[in-house]
Amino acid sequence: MRFWILAGAVALGGCGGELIPEARPAAYVPVPAAPPAAAPASVTAVKGQTAARLIAQFGPPAMDATESRARKLQFVGPICVLDAYLYPPSNGRGEPVVTWLDTRQRDGGPIDQASCLAALAARQPAGR
Repeated sequence: MRFWILAGAVALGGCGGELIPEARPAAYVPVPAAPPAAAPASVTAVKGQTAARLIAQFGPPAMDATESRARKLQFVGPICVLDAYLYPPSNGRGEPVVTWLDTRQRDGGPIDQASCLAALAARQPAGR
């Protein structure tokens, strides 16, 4: 008797249910091309600054090295290191300004430049 009850339950289980449509592959959806990434505002704001302005913004550098006409200022924060390279204007007159930035985590790993600049600026007192 149990057999017939179980067989009937299995047979009835397939009846009365909704039919599930067969799976179809998804249609092709093009991925829009991303526009070229522009440098974040904080990065563009640092480029072209003098050493005095960098020091006012980030505090005293951990390293200040000069080689020929180039000057490198290194700022070290809790999460990253910023190397700012300053060169005199192309006409040879005027104060050297930042023309290149390099950022990295303290362990040498990569870090977003804008994030590093924000972290270094955040550690300075508001009155600077």
